[in-house]
Amino acid sequence: MKKTRGDASLPHGPVTFVVGKEEQRIEHVSKNLLCVRSEYYGKMFGIGMKERDAAEITVPKTDLASFTAFIDYLCTDQLDLGEGEGEQARRALVLRELAQMYQVPRLELLCAQALQESVGPASAVPLLEAAHATGDGRLLAQCRRYVADHAAEVRASGGVEQLRDLGVAKGLLGDALDQVAELKGTVAARDTELEKVRAEVAERA
Repeated sequence: MKKTRGDASLPHGPVTFVVGKEEQRIEHVSKNLLCVRSEYYGKMFGIGMKERDAAEITVPKTDLASFTAFIDYLCTDQLDLGEGEGEQARRALVLRELAQMYQVPRLELLCAQALQESVGPASAVPLLEAAHATGDGRLLAQCRRYVADHAAEVRASGGVEQLRDLGVAKGLLGDALDQVAELKGTVAARDTELEKVRAEVAERA
């Protein structure tokens, strides 16, 4: 807020956002606050830009709840991801995309952290597919490990039925085959050790 004081280059007045296909409205958002919180809006409402005096801005490719949470973060610095494992993960994904689009690095970082913390039985597969689509290697590895370590819980939550991406399915199959091979190796090593013990016992007898 301090940055909005005494800067003549900042625009005056509010703007209304018209959001989504249903054209729902978020009204009376301060332009100068948007400028200091988002590099994207700083350029949009900059001197010489036609949007500087615009009363309305259309945002067609998102939903009202997510964009409201985005604007609320810019205005209050508070992140609202909603309630419930699945809802929080979905909201964090959308907000991260908005943060990337509107150049708000700190929000992007907070959403990435929230996504890592929200991996669970119901969210692991959707997050895995999202990580694969966006190239988020860290989240991808975390989700793959979670699915491998909690396969029964993920399956019981309906996670398998949520799987849509063939590339992700191949990756999970590869993980499963690796685990089977690892298990076989462990069993073979134990069998070898057991045979050694039996041989030693037989020699002593």
